[in-house]
Amino acid sequence: MTDPLAGLADELDERLAGVDERLRSSYPGERGVRQPVHTVYVPADRFDAGTVASWGEQALAALGRYGASAGQLADGVGLDLALVSDVLERVREKLAREPVEDLRIDFEDGYGNRPDEEEDAAVVAAAAALRECLDGAGPKPTYYGIRFKSFEAPTRRRGLRTLGLFVQALGELGDGFVVTLPKVTAVEQVSAMVSACEALESSLGVGPLRFEIQVETPQSILGADGTVLVAPMIHASQGRCTGLHYGTYDYSASCGIAAEYQSMEHPAADHAKAVMQVAAAGTGVFCSDGSTNVIPVGSAAEVRAAWALHGRLVRRSLERGFYQGWDLHPAQLPTRFLATYAFFRAGLAAAAARLSAYVGATDSGFLDEPATAAALAGFVLRGVDCGAVSAEEVRDLIGVDLPALARLARRPVD
Repeated sequence: MTDPLAGLADELDERLAGVDERLRSSYPGERGVRQPVHTVYVPADRFDAGTVASWGEQALAALGRYGASAGQLADGVGLDLALVSDVLERVREKLAREPVEDLRIDFEDGYGNRPDEEEDAAVVAAAAALRECLDGAGPKPTYYGIRFKSFEAPTRRRGLRTLGLFVQALGELGDGFVVTLPKVTAVEQVSAMVSACEALESSLGVGPLRFEIQVETPQSILGADGTVLVAPMIHASQGRCTGLHYGTYDYSASCGIAAEYQSMEHPAADHAKAVMQVAAAGTGVFCSDGSTNVIPVGSAAEVRAAWALHGRLVRRSLERGFYQGWDLHPAQLPTRFLATYAFFRAGLAAAAARLSAYVGATDSGFLDEPATAAALAGFVLRGVDCGAVSAEEVRDLIGVDLPALARLARRPVD
């Protein structure tokens, strides 16, 4: 019997070669790096070399004062007692060792508009303080950088100057350096950011420079012609974009939502984040949820109410596939890590059992396909990355080491 499609494969390879290349370049998949569970924003005039350590100390103090026992925490935060008991010591250790995974020194809304001489001095001082923090013996963030003023016309020159001065003053950037481009309203602003990165790399001999795009304007989601602009923004970055960060309050206000109802869980927020998620899928670009401005301060009742809200919102984001968010106050760190660790610990046993069966080709009660196995492995690997799960548990429960788990998760391994 003859093959009725003999010879067609070569023709299709030639016809689809351009499509194949566009898919490879536009959707390269996982970057093979850890995603932080949060980004901490600190106004530039409040940042010094001891800020990261101080945040950890303040977080531990709040935890000791308002959640000294697992029972007290479980009642106040609204988490299961068994889960809180399981993760509490891990969280305390995390707050002492690495309270801030991703630090952003803020020269935008958190800093405000100042005379040029004042902001220039603040830029140089912040860079020196960050260098001291990174080179010192205390806790330090894995990722770090600045948020500068946007590339819209009124703030473009100031934002560009702050970016250049900071990069020059910091010197050695390291693999963890990333900056935030806020209030993006046009694809061309992303292209302009690429030009700024190229100019800095050429003039200062640094790089490669990478940046995040803040989705905090409706124009980032929908353009005047009805197209979804956040997708071409990612691709206009020429591989430099590492994340899309949702800006809760700017976006909500721009949509005309009353202040009382501006929230990470408003339907307008969920719509924007769903669009971000689809646009970033397959590109290696991380998505981050925003923040809540309800801060755990005041009386014990007020602190615990704010913790309950924050913990619930963190859990909600995790369930929807947003593994990162913003934290604005040291007392938000306990619930960030409690909710995150509880999420990964709660799902560990089931995910590990299915992965063990998948690796060993045995029956788990699920007919898991490779894509599902990748999602299960990615879930466990995220737990390892943040400290909720240990490498020993991976070996004991799944029977693989971390490089093998990363390969299952389709994460590149060196």
